[in-house]
This record gives sequence, C-alpha cells and structure tokens, in this order.
Amino acid sequence: MIEVEFALRGDHITLDALLKATGLAPSGGSAKGLIAAGEVLVDGQPETRRGRKLRAGQVVSVGAHRIQVVGT
Repeated sequence: MIEVEFALRGDHITLDALLKATGLAPSGGSAKGLIAAGEVLVDGQPETRRGRKLRAGQVVSVGAHRIQVVGT
C-alpha cells in the first residue's frame, strides 16, 4: 500500500480536488469517473459525491493508495 499525507491549506478540500492535487486523477473528469465508479473510499466507506468536503483526520483510499488528510 502506498501511503501519503496531504496537508490542508484551509479547513477543508473537496474530494475531487484532493484526487487531482495528489496526482491520483490527472483531471477533474477522471476524478469524477473514479468517484462515480465507486472506486474511492472515505474513512473506509464508498463515496460517490465529488464535492464531499474532507477535513483533517480523514482517510481517502483509491486502489493501493491511501491518503491521510492532515491539518497544517
């Protein structure tokens, strides 16, 4: 498993923006596709809302990638 920490610059980031910022999705369209296909988990649960707000302490998983959202 590939684990990455992502430091927030504000109080939250949307799920699609996080996927783009970490390089797991090269574009907004591909992020939307991953999310719609049910391939993205937030805190272990499938998430289909691309605008889902993520805050420090949450974990996003896509395939073998795990992103820990941390505060600054």
